[in-house]
Amino acid sequence: MLLYMANPSTAAIRAKMTDGALGAIMSPAQGNRLPGAVYCIDNNCGPGKDGKPGTGYPGDTAYIAYLQNLAQARTTDPCDPEQDLCLFAAAPDVLGDAAATLDRSCRWFDLIRYVIGLPVALVAQDGLEHLPVPWDQIDALFIGGSTQWKLGPAAAGLVAEANARNKWTHMGRVNTRQRLRYADCIGCDSADGTGLTRAPDHNLAQMLRWLDEIRGQLALFGPRP
Repeated sequence: MLLYMANPSTAAIRAKMTDGALGAIMSPAQGNRLPGAVYCIDNNCGPGKDGKPGTGYPGDTAYIAYLQNLAQARTTDPCDPEQDLCLFAAAPDVLGDAAATLDRSCRWFDLIRYVIGLPVALVAQDGLEHLPVPWDQIDALFIGGSTQWKLGPAAAGLVAEANARNKWTHMGRVNTRQRLRYADCIGCDSADGTGLTRAPDHNLAQMLRWLDEIRGQLALFGPRP
């Protein structure tokens, strides 16, 4: 069942995170308090407010400090104290360039996993299907990249392989009902977007309806293959 990750920006949204209807996505540019709910961590290397890639990234030193602070504040499932509520922290990436992303991200995998102690995600970018994916070094695959690539067969194939390897799969920039359905259809475990950052409480009801539709289809037609 697809889990939508939202900014924990209002009391209404945080309440839905607490009851499991939503997950939380944290990022350095956000400034929100970590909720007692399932969450993931983005790095802000994607398009910034000015549309330019990477302008929201705070720099390596600041991102390490941010991850360390979240690791110290991390929470576990009260019903299962051994179950960490953090799904992944995204290693820094380069928008639209898989080769440059691998070169940049590979230096972060051990730091995030073993030094900071958080699960680590590789952000998949255009062209990753032609390169060796370091599956043994990551815990999750975050589908980024250009819109055309992320909605094409290459990204869908990477999600399928990640699922077969029991890696968590996530798609970014999911802001419409159609794209939400697509992310679920190809096997993504979670998704996020900016849909709840503008008029968050107003758009919350719409997002919950979309998720209910997907869950209703799952109940009607059975689990996805």
